[in-house]
Amino acid sequence: MTRNGGAKLMAGLNSCSFFFLRGLLCILIFFPAVVTAQHAYININNPLIRKIPVAIPLFKASTGHEQEVTLGKNAVDIMSNALDFTGYLAVMDRGSFIENPAQKGITGSEINYKNWTSIGSELLITGGIVEQNGAVRLELRLFDTFKETLLIGKVYTGHKEDVKSMVYRFCAEISLLLTGKMGVFGSRIAFISTVGGNKEVFACDFDGGNVSRITNFNNITLSPAWSSDGNFLAFTSYAKGNPNLYIRDLRANRDVIVAKKGLNITPAWLPGQFALAATLSFSGDQEIYIINGGGAIKRQVTKSTGIDVSPCFSPDGSKFAFVSKRSGTPQIYIGDTGSGSATRLTFQGNYNTSPAWSPDGDKIAYVGVVKNSINIYVIGANGSEPTQLTSGQGDNEDPSWSPDGNLIAFSSTRQGASRIFVMTSTGSDQKPLFTFKGSQTDPAWSSAYGNK
Repeated sequence: MTRNGGAKLMAGLNSCSFFFLRGLLCILIFFPAVVTAQHAYININNPLIRKIPVAIPLFKASTGHEQEVTLGKNAVDIMSNALDFTGYLAVMDRGSFIENPAQKGITGSEINYKNWTSIGSELLITGGIVEQNGAVRLELRLFDTFKETLLIGKVYTGHKEDVKSMVYRFCAEISLLLTGKMGVFGSRIAFISTVGGNKEVFACDFDGGNVSRITNFNNITLSPAWSSDGNFLAFTSYAKGNPNLYIRDLRANRDVIVAKKGLNITPAWLPGQFALAATLSFSGDQEIYIINGGGAIKRQVTKSTGIDVSPCFSPDGSKFAFVSKRSGTPQIYIGDTGSGSATRLTFQGNYNTSPAWSPDGDKIAYVGVVKNSINIYVIGANGSEPTQLTSGQGDNEDPSWSPDGNLIAFSSTRQGASRIFVMTSTGSDQKPLFTFKGSQTDPAWSSAYGNK
């Protein structure tokens, strides 16, 4: 068992939150999205999913001045990377295109659809951009090239700093049309990274970009958890010597500290509420309590002779998964948030920890140890047969679901030091999220702004 793996019994969590993009935009619909086409293309829960080829040619610069062209090129690159990250779209190489909408035209009447179907493109995105004195107007369309049909058309206006947000909002519209869900766009991932021998909280965009440091305690910090509105992060830190619980207001950069005697660990926010669950040991036993956002204890929700840690709530907050040693070995249990009554979920293996409830509410990801091999499994919330998602590649821990349930972030030592990886919910397309110095653990995926 790795040092980090052993800590998961003490520090498992996976809580999601809303991340609101800056300032933002006026959004004008200039063509109605074909809402009836939802779910018509992609079932993201299909393990044999076929990626749909999408062409994203350069956007048309209205006046053609340098700033406008650069912003348009950046917007295309942001969109290409974002849609490719989803795992269900295959962004085509622009070198294969035989038509240039930036010169010919970006509307349906100006497109020769056969020029796109002949190279295998099933979807086409065209865009036009206008920039004047820092103000931006971005016009975007999604076409079905085989049906020769406009699927989505929107105009976004804002400042040049908002271009990424505009693109992400359009990507969310595409995701909603194709899968029925708004996707990961606008979400963030908090994680722990080593800095000079210490562990600090960092955060990044859903695709690994825009990494920022959250804490500067120069000590051990663990288990970040997003609040439902994205304005708060809860985590455990040894900054004052004891493992205390911190509730940080990210807007004011101000902390509320829960410093009861003993352990104050593994926070998880109640969905839609300014309250969270955490394990406290001031009574002498490690039990799970509900705490309000101000740090006051509201009530105790577990009571057993064994350790109870790592709560994680169902999407509606009515139930919570957690780890308990009440049966003798660490296992996943499901408790009723109101009554606290609990039933055992996992029976295979002698060490199961770090539960993470899927956004749809039907599955729970967790870490299982079998023959000294540490891997990620998924089990039905109803107790159905577990499925192993990782195998034969280092120690794999800390599962956290993307807000649409399509992806799972996790930590892995397959490359030596622990790194954050992402895979589909069926275990395919396992890839590192970013290259970052130090070692990284404890990913926690926020909710996307589109899943409000």
